[in-house]
Amino acid sequence: MVKMSGIPFSELVVASDSADARAELLLLSPSILVPKLSHGQVEVWDTLAIGEYLNEIAPKAQLLPSNPVRRAHCRAICGEMHSGFSALRASLPMNIKSKVKSFKVWSKAQLDIDRIVAIWQDCLTKYKGPFLFGKHPTLADAMYAPVVTRFITYGIDLDPVCQKYCQQIMATSLMKEWREAAQAEPDDIEELEVEF
Repeated sequence: MVKMSGIPFSELVVASDSADARAELLLLSPSILVPKLSHGQVEVWDTLAIGEYLNEIAPKAQLLPSNPVRRAHCRAICGEMHSGFSALRASLPMNIKSKVKSFKVWSKAQLDIDRIVAIWQDCLTKYKGPFLFGKHPTLADAMYAPVVTRFITYGIDLDPVCQKYCQQIMATSLMKEWREAAQAEPDDIEELEVEF
């Protein structure tokens, strides 16, 4: 979202494999709520609040639609992504580096997938694409970009409209940059190596 805003920034990355990572996170954000945006005296640690703040300080980036009805719709689907889809998140962990063949999607995760597909189809039909709210990406596209990567990783079968949307998102320069950064990350993350 910060990159979409066009505002220059620097990123502070705390290594997840460091024994001191928790202490470092506590120093940076006492509640360990990340990501956190620091801008002058302003500190914002909630993803939606960060997006709203960026829209206010960089209105030319049009992170939210200018039309109040579209803006409310955009906020609603961002909020749904932000606070929902827990079965999808738990069942299909994000891993840009991986491709899983013949993945079995369980019923609760399928309900989440079906809802996301319905959101995408509605927005892409109503606002004519190629992004969820029209010709340029908004906070909604940023919020659903991780879902796009999950659908690709786990080979989720999508209709042509949603497939095209996924291709559109993955073709953006920001997603190409994200993929390249993911390729440079270590393959083993201790928390993910738990046997079930």
